[in-house]
Amino acid sequence: MKSLLDAIRPTVFIESEKLKTFTNLDLTIASETFQHTGSFKFRAAYNLAVHVGNDAILTASSGNFGQALAYACQLLNKKCTVVMPENSAKVKIEAVKNYGATVDLIDTKIIGRGTRVSQLAEQISDVYVASAYDDLFVIEGNSTLGDEISNRDFDVVISPIGGGGLISGISKGLCRSGHRAELIGAEPLLGNDAARSLRAGKIIANETEPTTIADGARTVSLGKHNWEIIKSGVAEIIEVSDKRIVEATRILFALANLKCEPTGALSLGAILENSDKFKDKKVCLVVSGGNVDAEIYRRILIG
Repeated sequence: MKSLLDAIRPTVFIESEKLKTFTNLDLTIASETFQHTGSFKFRAAYNLAVHVGNDAILTASSGNFGQALAYACQLLNKKCTVVMPENSAKVKIEAVKNYGATVDLIDTKIIGRGTRVSQLAEQISDVYVASAYDDLFVIEGNSTLGDEISNRDFDVVISPIGGGGLISGISKGLCRSGHRAELIGAEPLLGNDAARSLRAGKIIANETEPTTIADGARTVSLGKHNWEIIKSGVAEIIEVSDKRIVEATRILFALANLKCEPTGALSLGAILENSDKFKDKKVCLVVSGGNVDAEIYRRILIG
């Protein structure tokens, strides 16, 4: 059986002179778009699937964690069931199915993800219920990205944030290496529970699942495990409008030749919201994934 470090692909660091000139900033992209299954989620999913003893794993996901877990389970000969909102990107739904997992589509206006997962957990024997972000195995898997980033000299690291699994993992990796970079979250304004939580000093949930274009960040609340790391390890969370998310997705394609999903563009979106904040600093932009529905991506690019 492969170890986690043997199984994952190293992140790809990209320095685009066009992007630097456009923003007048010293930016480096850490792209997880080339990771197995197209996003950072494989780090978490494989680490979890390796360490749990159960033969069946159940989760809820908009798509990236679902397909990462499906692939990890395929590699490890485990059964995987993924509860997905019916409005998830078609490319993500098909990917989960193609990796051999069972997909359970729901209308989140009628039933919540958590409720449906609880129902299925009673029906599947010997099943491990995995959170896409609020799980110690998930955080530890994602910390490998923090390890990689810590090998470079950055003043600031900006990471997308939804449920908090990625940014808490990056924080853990940076902290254990002693890296002194300031860690900043980039969150959709339409689902700004993490930003409100950090300001309030306690978890504050969204009333409903956000409708932001950044589908990977359509979470109702931060996870409890994630919050314990975020409240002390994250300096600030910048709220990014959907307009800026779309603009950032387009810019990454045009100036860095990088196809990414809207959630992955959040880090650049945070720069667009307040570029003056990052003058004279070496900034790492974490692009979390590249799994975007072709029609949605077409509409983003043509404007």
